[in-house]
Amino acid sequence: MFWEPGGVFASGITGAAQLLATVVRKWFNFDIALPFFSLATTDLFSTGTLLFFLNVPLFILAWKAIGHRFTVFTFLAVIFSTIMIRLLGVLTPLTKDPIVCGIFGAVVNGLGTGFALRNNISTGGIDILGIVLRKRTGRTVGTINIMFNVLIIFLAGFVNDWPHALYSALAIFINGRVMDSLYTRQQRLQVMIVTARPKQVVREIQGSLRRGITIVHDAEGAFHHEEKTILFTIISRAEMYDLEQAMRHSDPYAFVSITDSVKILGHFYEPKTD
Repeated sequence: MFWEPGGVFASGITGAAQLLATVVRKWFNFDIALPFFSLATTDLFSTGTLLFFLNVPLFILAWKAIGHRFTVFTFLAVIFSTIMIRLLGVLTPLTKDPIVCGIFGAVVNGLGTGFALRNNISTGGIDILGIVLRKRTGRTVGTINIMFNVLIIFLAGFVNDWPHALYSALAIFINGRVMDSLYTRQQRLQVMIVTARPKQVVREIQGSLRRGITIVHDAEGAFHHEEKTILFTIISRAEMYDLEQAMRHSDPYAFVSITDSVKILGHFYEPKTD
């Protein structure tokens, strides 16, 4: 609806499918004669068809490295995307302006992908690679997405033209930022809690969040000189609400400071997507 009419390439595997479909349309556009009918290469190697087949090896990776439930729902999402690409391709585009198509296409795609990832579903493609690599390297899904798509941008410049490649770069960047803003499970927060009821707080947090906690005893408040205990833990941004509820139940008067965590060395537990 947005990207293809504007000549803008999408991110990830969808962009790769667009790129291959464009190559076929420009240089390999002919009919294949079959016994009872002929088939155009542009139909055989359309964006929707290529999108599905390029995702097949990634389905196998997701099944082994991420989870079975995740893979099944991702497979269904890719099937739905393939069908929608075919259906929307016959509609009259709202606009062919590459800037408008790039921005709106990126926002819509980023919203869809981000909400899917928040619910342990993927739209396939580079999202799967991003999740696997994030578990091993700590890089965010959107960052991995952008790094991978640099290749798409350069190839788009050679296949189409460089102005449209730059529009594609803008769209890919916006898509990655929107995705990261919604997929908060990958964002780490450092939590410092100053409390007079450490046992209750530890029990509540570990019961609801399953997080390790470092305990510092014999702290003292400078104002009333009361004895306090300092607790340190790391959570994902998606667990913020659960942490707030745990603190309300265990010690509503505790002092809690939450900051972004730049990098974590060591083990950080991530629940399985099954």
